[in-house]
Amino acid sequence: MKLLPKSGYLRAVVLSVVLGTTSLFTFSFVDNYFEVSKNLDIFTSVFRELSIYYVDDTDPGKMMTTGIDAMLATLDPYTNYIPESDIEDYRFMTTGQYGGIGALISQKGDRILIADPYEGFPAQKSDLRAGDEIMEIDGRKISGKRTDEVSKILKGQPNTTVKLMIKREGVPELIEKQITREEIKINSVSYYGMLNDNTGYIRLSGFTENAGKEVKDAFVELKKNAGMKSLVLDLRGNPGGLLNEAVNITNIFVNQGEDVVITKGKVKEWDKTYKAIKDPVDTSMPIAVLVNSMSASASEIVSGALQDLDRSVIIGQRTFGKGLVQVTRPLSYNAQLKLTTAKYYIPSGRCIQALDYSHRNDDGSVGSIPDSLIKPFKTRNGRVVFDGGGVVPDFLIDATKVSPITQSLINKGLLFDFATTFRINNPSIGPAISYRITDKDFEDFVTYIKDKEYDYTTKSEKSLGELKKHSEDEKYFSDIETEYNILKSKMMHDKQKDIQRNKAEISSLLSEEIASRYYYQNGRTQASFLNDPEIKQAISIVNDSEKYASTLKGNIKSGAVKN
Repeated sequence: MKLLPKSGYLRAVVLSVVLGTTSLFTFSFVDNYFEVSKNLDIFTSVFRELSIYYVDDTDPGKMMTTGIDAMLATLDPYTNYIPESDIEDYRFMTTGQYGGIGALISQKGDRILIADPYEGFPAQKSDLRAGDEIMEIDGRKISGKRTDEVSKILKGQPNTTVKLMIKREGVPELIEKQITREEIKINSVSYYGMLNDNTGYIRLSGFTENAGKEVKDAFVELKKNAGMKSLVLDLRGNPGGLLNEAVNITNIFVNQGEDVVITKGKVKEWDKTYKAIKDPVDTSMPIAVLVNSMSASASEIVSGALQDLDRSVIIGQRTFGKGLVQVTRPLSYNAQLKLTTAKYYIPSGRCIQALDYSHRNDDGSVGSIPDSLIKPFKTRNGRVVFDGGGVVPDFLIDATKVSPITQSLINKGLLFDFATTFRINNPSIGPAISYRITDKDFEDFVTYIKDKEYDYTTKSEKSLGELKKHSEDEKYFSDIETEYNILKSKMMHDKQKDIQRNKAEISSLLSEEIASRYYYQNGRTQASFLNDPEIKQAISIVNDSEKYASTLKGNIKSGAVKN
């Protein structure tokens, strides 16, 4: 038997492993055998030479990870290498489970704060509050550490303890908290309840394991309300997750046997049609699905399938446009590769993928699907829908834009800080679903921020600054300087006037922040209902049987709804 040189032996082993994983790949892999073999040989040679002869010591693991990441970056953003050290974080993304205290933390300067304790978990049960500053963990000072470093310290095996020393506003001494970690499971259904006497509401934040069961259980529970006649399913900001959970959720509202989504990729043997395989819970109740530009992947399967099957009206903004399917493949040493294997197609036959990663520009960027390649499709009732760019709602509502002054207050953490102070001075508030700060509360807030830094630049001021720069570069600013100064003086914003001008917007966000201090995540959600244009529109449509039916029949065309 002829012996191969070391590089050739390694190449042969790699090829035999790849070819041995499944015969499905041989149809294309064998055709490229020489190119794959040659480049594997080059790669192992470069890696060997660097490891042996480079002037400084190298970190083989880090160098290889960098090379893998760079290779995958030429494909699409969803094909990722997951080393063994990151497996736990990946499992949390798919299961929603981890061991810890159950709280979000944030960083403000060099301070680490409790941002949002989850109701029912150790942090909340131990009376950790939003705004508490973590000073020590198990005797170690954490000043100067990043949030990811602190998060790793707080996480750990269930039933183990962790000791925190915290600083709380209004309390002179440090407070010691001895907390027993638990298995933390963040539900995909973050909230459900009744919007009014006849309209139920389910907010779905992700598609982790058992998301379908959570939605079904919530829906069944809501249907116990005798007056419930309609449902609002909120998928706004939902980035997606497990495909099979999207199928399970759609199945709740459509007949058994319906096609929900089809996946098609290079390996034809992997193409699959996902059907509703269970008995539905309800196939006739009016449903409105809320989406926005951050509703992606599995969210688009649910909203797109329900639209194609004329089972629901869709309200909000055009969705993200991620029609790519990923699977994970096991690698050596407990690592994994998450790779894109297919595109998904919803019942009308359309694919909603918005970006074409298979054809990159010379600079490496990717472009949207051009209008010339966007095709029309039809829903079950014959309504025209299009591929190539997300799910377009039946009722388009302009996305709410936050004013510059409000954005500055958010970025500086002043809404958060005021809510912390408010909670200390007010032991209780009314029900979150009807809670609004009073005019006196708002004036207290204005007083609170008087000596705080929250300046900002408006778009108009930025444009004016650019005008000055360009005119100076082109040597004619002196000709317009007088007019420029007059215009600048008129445009300069007055922070106090801006605060009053945007009182309604700031008050609404303050109400949500304060409600969360007493009622946690559910309180924040409930307090947001009063000023939510999409929810108001949804309630109006699902309770107007004629308008709802006409929309699904195609008698009412999709269009913008101003708010």
